[in-house]
Amino acid sequence: MHTSDSIVIIPTYNEKENIEKIIRAIFGLEFATPHSDQQSGKCFHILIIDDGSPDGTAAIVKGMMAQEEFADRLFLVERSGKLGLGTAYIAGFRWALERDYSYIFEMDADFSHDPNDLPRLYAACADEGYDVAIGSRYVSGVNVVNWPIGRVLMSYFASKYVRLVTGFKVHDTTAGFKCYRRRVLETIELDKIRFKGYAFQIEMKFTAYKIGFKIKEVPVIFVNRREGTSKMSGGIFGEAFFGVMRLRWDGWTRKYPSLPQTK
Repeated sequence: MHTSDSIVIIPTYNEKENIEKIIRAIFGLEFATPHSDQQSGKCFHILIIDDGSPDGTAAIVKGMMAQEEFADRLFLVERSGKLGLGTAYIAGFRWALERDYSYIFEMDADFSHDPNDLPRLYAACADEGYDVAIGSRYVSGVNVVNWPIGRVLMSYFASKYVRLVTGFKVHDTTAGFKCYRRRVLETIELDKIRFKGYAFQIEMKFTAYKIGFKIKEVPVIFVNRREGTSKMSGGIFGEAFFGVMRLRWDGWTRKYPSLPQTK
């Protein structure tokens, strides 16, 4: 039986070209930590949240789950259709919190997030004591490969816009590559998270910041997908643009949960 204190949540919609590759890449990451010897090492579990992919993504995952090497460490939640990135992650968070995972990750299926960076995000929380670790494209310059220049500028200045409007000092506010300590997701009132698209990533980070959790940006290189189709749209960016102003208002008027006491 493969035990782990960490679960990587990957939302999918039509990712048949990538899904088996990303799963195998994550499971090939076994590494040592200060709390384990070189022989036992550390591994991650994976939870796929599939929104009714018509290309058979979920069927590929089910086929892998039936193999002995993936038993007890690869899991799947199937949903009836495209219900939004934010709701997919929240469903995954709730699933993880019903179990004993201490570290809960967000990650894309398309290799834009490098699986080799997962241990660095883990170390920021498990060894350095941070509550949220963000795989940041912008904390040490602009670390993006193969994106069209227009999209780079839109993403970069979106994070600048969030910083300006909210006073939130994270450089990559829209990043979707993260590690949360369990207590963060237990404290954030998940049923009050409003946004479903791009703004969901901003809202989660801003809420953690307002509660008082410690956040670290870990520099990563973001590589544009090589296979499959991007799910970005103008509506997603529109939600983020106007959502940030609402977050600023919440920052003035909303009563956020109290920071839990360290055990």
